[in-house]
Amino acid sequence: MSKRYHVYGVGAALVDTEIEVTDSDLVKMTVEKGVMTLVDQARQAELIAHLSGHLVHSKRASGGSAANTIIAIAQFGGSTFYSCKVADDDNGRFYLDDLQAAGVDCHLDKKREDGITGKCLVLITPDAERTMNTYLGISETLSEHDLAPAAIADSEYVYLEGYLVTSPTGRAAAIRAREIAEQHGVKTALSFSDPGIVAHFRDGLREMLGERIDLLFCNRHEALSWAQTDNLDDAIIALKKIARNFAITLGADGALVFDGVTLHNIAPFHVKAIDTNGAGDMFAGAFLFGITQGKDFATAGKLASRAAAGVVSDYGPRMTLAQQQQLLTELQFI
Repeated sequence: MSKRYHVYGVGAALVDTEIEVTDSDLVKMTVEKGVMTLVDQARQAELIAHLSGHLVHSKRASGGSAANTIIAIAQFGGSTFYSCKVADDDNGRFYLDDLQAAGVDCHLDKKREDGITGKCLVLITPDAERTMNTYLGISETLSEHDLAPAAIADSEYVYLEGYLVTSPTGRAAAIRAREIAEQHGVKTALSFSDPGIVAHFRDGLREMLGERIDLLFCNRHEALSWAQTDNLDDAIIALKKIARNFAITLGADGALVFDGVTLHNIAPFHVKAIDTNGAGDMFAGAFLFGITQGKDFATAGKLASRAAAGVVSDYGPRMTLAQQQQLLTELQFI
């Protein structure tokens, strides 16, 4: 029996602002490069003041790791549902409008509370590396009460972002979403999200993974960190113990995808990298779209590699609907 949704996602709702910086800017602000750091509202305001005049984009963009992935799936043509939490403020209304415009279902219209919608400063250095400083706002209180169990049961996959582990209620929501999925025969997927998450929240991630996740997404750094090794072959062995299938992105070297039997090498699509923010999110979205359309892992990996290259070749964490549809046409994907 066919399901209503290809992928149901759970994650933070963050309004992004991208800022172009130098490495010396990061040093002056004592910001750790290449990772996501949680900050309070005062610290975020301090960073914004320091970086006034550096804005790359003057307009807001809806973001959050899982949201980027879910929107990517929707713009490729997949059916999606997203559970998150926004406040009853201007950014919250903006965020929901953006989800609706992308064709993503949610159930937040009548459930918004007073508070502040989460915000993320995305700091882009000349080497295209992204460094994030995130004020979660009301997203920090995302809980299992914000889930839609009927929508989970009516999905092919549930997709969880690793960032949820930083909040006790968010971690509980991710675990509950996985449990509901397992009870209804829905496949489960999780992204490690960030090297800092793997380094500092290992036990919480184990809880979110459960006995064994169906599909894991990570990059090389995260895979090595999880396996506590500097050898990628050893990391692959370690990942097979926690995931039935997985994808490891390797940046300019492409990716490795494991379908439970065969490890496929996915060739890179070479572009000039400008901004790596959202590359992993897009890879996951394109890959999930591919496999939920019945494609094998190698074919889905090729689409994901091309889509991720499209993201890093311009500013911002996403491609436009027209760009994604053009990519499907070029690859004769549909």
